[in-house]
Amino acid sequence: MALTKESAGVDQLVGVGLVGFSLCLFVYYTIWVIVLPFVDEEHVIHSYFLPRQFAVLIPAVAGYCWYYL
Repeated sequence: MALTKESAGVDQLVGVGLVGFSLCLFVYYTIWVIVLPFVDEEHVIHSYFLPRQFAVLIPAVAGYCWYYL
């Protein structure tokens, strides 16, 4: 199946979207794991993040599912 100009544009758009999503997820997780432990618990920024226990639990569950599925 040959790629047309339109399908190549859609592929690029999807690729840019995936890279953008991955970048946002990386920045969120980095702030959550590295920066938040040094910020006071009462600071308003903590309301935008899940509790710290999930910082370990979510990647562990994702890794388990990735390995066994």
